[in-house]
Amino acid sequence: MMARIRWHFLKYLKILGLNFKEHWWKFRITIKSLFYNDFMSWSYACDIFMEPILWFVENFTTILGPILVVMVSTLTAIIVYIAYYIGFPYWWEKNPILTIILLIIGNWLLINVIFHYYMGVNISAGYPPSGGLIPEAVSICKKCIKPKPPRTHHCSICDKCVLKMDHHCPWLNNCVGHYNHRHFLQYMAFTVTGVTFIMIFGVEIAYQEFFPDQDPDLHGHPVRINNSEIIPVTESMGHLNPEELAKINLQLEEIKEREWRRKLIIFAGLISVATFAALGTLTFWHAGLIARGETSIEARINSSESVKYKAEGKIYQNPYDFGPRENWRIFLGLKGRSWRQILFPSTHGPYGNGLTWETIHDRNEFNGKIAWN
Repeated sequence: MMARIRWHFLKYLKILGLNFKEHWWKFRITIKSLFYNDFMSWSYACDIFMEPILWFVENFTTILGPILVVMVSTLTAIIVYIAYYIGFPYWWEKNPILTIILLIIGNWLLINVIFHYYMGVNISAGYPPSGGLIPEAVSICKKCIKPKPPRTHHCSICDKCVLKMDHHCPWLNNCVGHYNHRHFLQYMAFTVTGVTFIMIFGVEIAYQEFFPDQDPDLHGHPVRINNSEIIPVTESMGHLNPEELAKINLQLEEIKEREWRRKLIIFAGLISVATFAALGTLTFWHAGLIARGETSIEARINSSESVKYKAEGKIYQNPYDFGPRENWRIFLGLKGRSWRQILFPSTHGPYGNGLTWETIHDRNEFNGKIAWN
């Protein structure tokens, strides 16, 4: 009897399992029939999940842009204030001639930083002409439905096509493109050089401030100082005469100033290290892109094209890559100009109008014609 009951129980469990699988299969078929999409892929799914992030960037970058510009300007002003408030007196007392040299170098870097940041913020990246046909166009923009010249891409934040677009920079509150790309890179390069300059000549000041050779002699007064903190000691000062009280007040003011100096040094150190790490990495990356004759957008395009060509047994070549040296000359606008216009503020623009671009194929054809003649 027990064996029969157990056999029937197992039989019913098996039937229930089969019924569940059947209903689950029907449920999946129903769901898939309602939401089936022949074009569904992982990339399409990722685009769907990225939509909220893109929506946030498109709607709030415009608002955050002016705030970030004010933040950059304020931080720059604070670092300059700290350099003059702490660095100048220290080095002037130690070596006036060296201080004059440091002032010249420091202000040269500062002028370049301010100039290129101002130009990066205020100079338009460049847009295709509005209205009418553009003979140089190679395609139609899918978003603004307008002719799109080579190397032009649509900025979803500015809602415009940008000539030789690299990216939209919220720290500039502007697109980086054909007409302000040089200013963007030079701002970063001079800023990294500037914070490196501050760190090199500020590390000695920080060491002397936090690890002095000896502390001032305050024996017999209601204050003690060690290398890590300032310790006030409460005791009666009724027995002190006015001169001694004035001396103690002066020493207390010096202690407060020393505390303020230490806070400023720590703040300047943190900002300098963070800026060096972030902007230094970004500058190095952009320098590599420029040496290869491409923008950050073109780098992704060229990478995918290289994979496609490799699968076909071919080698893809960037049509705008003339070699590192020539690429840098084109980017900096050095043809017919001297390095003085790079080392010092210069408003010279890039080559061309951003609508037509010379390629390696053009030069190969030109050289071929010369060889044929």
